[in-house]
Amino acid sequence: MLRVVNRGPVVPEAEIDRLFQPFQRMAPERTRRGDRGTGLGLSIVQAIADAHGAAIASRPHPDGGLEVEVTFPLPAAQL
Repeated sequence: MLRVVNRGPVVPEAEIDRLFQPFQRMAPERTRRGDRGTGLGLSIVQAIADAHGAAIASRPHPDGGLEVEVTFPLPAAQL
C-alpha cells in the first residue's frame, strides 16, 4: 500500500471523485503555486492504479488536505 497525505486546505468530499478526472483542479488560490498546475496528477495515479489492478481510496484528511491510499494486489507467487 502507498499512502499520500496533503495537509493543505480542506478538500470537500463531494469534489474528490472529480479530481481524479484529467484537467480537474480545485481553485488556483488553494495552492502556493497559484494556477500553474494542470490537474493531471491524480488522473495519472488513477491510470497507473488501473493498469496494475490496484484500488484507490481517497478521503478528506481530518487536518485538511487529502489522503489517498493505493493498494496494489500481491503478485501470484506471494498468495
